[in-house]
Amino acid sequence: MEILPLTGGLGAEIFGADIRRDTDFEAIHEAFAKHSVIVLRGQDAGPTDQLAFAHSFGPVNINRFFKPVEGYPEIATVLKEKDQTEAVGEGWHTDHSYDQAPALGSILHAIEVPPYGGDTLFVSMAAAYEALSAPMCQFLDGLSAVHSSRHVFGAAVMDSEAAKSGRLGNADAATQDVRHPIVITHPLSGRRGLFVNPVFTTHIVGLSGTESDALLEMLYAHCQQPEFQCRVRWQTGDITMWDNRATWHKAINDYHGFRRLMHRVTVEGVPLS
Repeated sequence: MEILPLTGGLGAEIFGADIRRDTDFEAIHEAFAKHSVIVLRGQDAGPTDQLAFAHSFGPVNINRFFKPVEGYPEIATVLKEKDQTEAVGEGWHTDHSYDQAPALGSILHAIEVPPYGGDTLFVSMAAAYEALSAPMCQFLDGLSAVHSSRHVFGAAVMDSEAAKSGRLGNADAATQDVRHPIVITHPLSGRRGLFVNPVFTTHIVGLSGTESDALLEMLYAHCQQPEFQCRVRWQTGDITMWDNRATWHKAINDYHGFRRLMHRVTVEGVPLS
């Protein structure tokens, strides 16, 4: 097994590993804890293999809103057909930040990828926090923000292409509103990091609307600096896993006219503090 960092601060590619091989689990788990984003290249795995791998990290969360893979309700379909223009997940976000116990991680298996494009970008929220000034860190510590699923998966977005095509649904289940600290201590690494994101975070508790918007916009602009990012270029068979407590991610929608099909499994997490 060979583990090669993708950048100086986030992500790693893993070659020669097999998610079906129990003897590889310890090294894979250690790489995940260290790098937050791991790309397992060249996996010859099926849905049951992906689920077994996910269960090695913890219980699986069944997504409320994504269309499941037929016969596998625990696996969500992440799909863009060649005649569709909208890709799910184009905005910077953290999966399941609207849950009381946000997801530990997401495991995405590349079933069909375009000949070019369709990459995924990630941001290290610990690196972004550590680059803030000491007075700003002190100000943020103790603040909390509200995260919600309503405006992303609720009835208001049922006219979107993703909903009309059946890729997203179950709008009545979009009732989650939760408060999380803006700065968390990561439950695995103990590292401090930011926990807000442009898609699901609605406002900062205790600030006026103007103050909340201004502070969030500043933090979002700060986090998007390239020094905190890594980029995953997909190949068919790849499995990428990322830590939702430590990262943002977004899908790059630059492959119009081509099909992209992925299978995603989400691992349950714990409440954050």
